Amino acid sequence: MPRYARAEREALADLLLTVGPDAPTVAEGWSTRDLAAHLVVRERRPDAAGGLALPPLRGYAERVRRRVAARPFPELVALVRRPPVWSPVSNPLTDELANAMEFFIHHEDVRRARPGWLPRDLPAGLQSALWRRAAPLARLALRRFPADLYVQAPGFGQLSVGRGGAPLRLVGSPGELALFLSGRQRVSRVQLDGPATSAQRLRAASLGF
Repeated sequence: MPRYARAEREALADLLLTVGPDAPTVAEGWSTRDLAAHLVVRERRPDAAGGLALPPLRGYAERVRRRVAARPFPELVALVRRPPVWSPVSNPLTDELANAMEFFIHHEDVRRARPGWLPRDLPAGLQSALWRRAAPLARLALRRFPADLYVQAPGFGQLSVGRGGAPLRLVGSPGELALFLSGRQRVSRVQLDGPATSAQRLRAASLGF
């Protein structure tokens, strides 16, 4: 069975060591050090990881992340590369489900912040895995969008979502859709067909978590 989460994790760790701790990322305001610390907290500090989704815990989570970020960068990357087997999100039973898209996105956060980046030619299996995760994200993130929105990944699947209105089509590969739907619209290579106002609204929408 392919282990896409492991492959993306290893590629990200290698790239982090290549670019160093102060390189920019697509995540606004975050350096590579910040990104690495985020991943360590997500996997190793369940007491703080809840702050990723629960606003009352965000202040505490950010304080923990900053303390983690102060560690030597090679040590941080080593922690990213080798997650604990007890972690709720990275143990052998949950790793592929929880981390294939997570580490693909964060790998691209670093890649696409560098000049001259190009989309990768992803294996069909990884694209399928990304679509299985992007489709529910689309249904959740876009359920109230004021259009009849059709999300299409040619060769992998399609869905319709939104509250109704002038039709709008969002078309791209699963990887590009995963980036778009997680709030990386400005670096995703997708096609939007429909009214210009709706398309611009979708490109500027606050998506992801």
